[in-house]
Amino acid sequence: MTAMKWAWAAVLLPLMGMACGCRSYRVDATVQNRTGETITLLEVDYPSASFGLDKLDAGADYHYRFQIRGNGPVKVLYTESKDLQVRQSQGPELKEGEQGRLIIVLLPGGKVEYQPALSDGR
Repeated sequence: MTAMKWAWAAVLLPLMGMACGCRSYRVDATVQNRTGETITLLEVDYPSASFGLDKLDAGADYHYRFQIRGNGPVKVLYTESKDLQVRQSQGPELKEGEQGRLIIVLLPGGKVEYQPALSDGR
């Protein structure tokens, strides 16, 4: 292919994607550590995948973006540093195609507050 054809392909392919309405639905997740202590081995499970960190300091936030494939609940597991107690919580149901924001607030005593702001993106 000549250089000119490559240039046209580079311009037209993204435009074709926009014209056909192709879209990737994403959830912007934020995990907020408000436990008052550093936590370790944070894992957030959602339908068909998960994300996490080795350590999240007290007062810190962690941002992650993901796409929902399938349906099911979000689950959070983490270890409290002071007594090595594993905490776990099950949150709201997520559905494939949803998009928006999900805030997960880790609170003292193993409590977890979920703040979903999701809508069907289809």
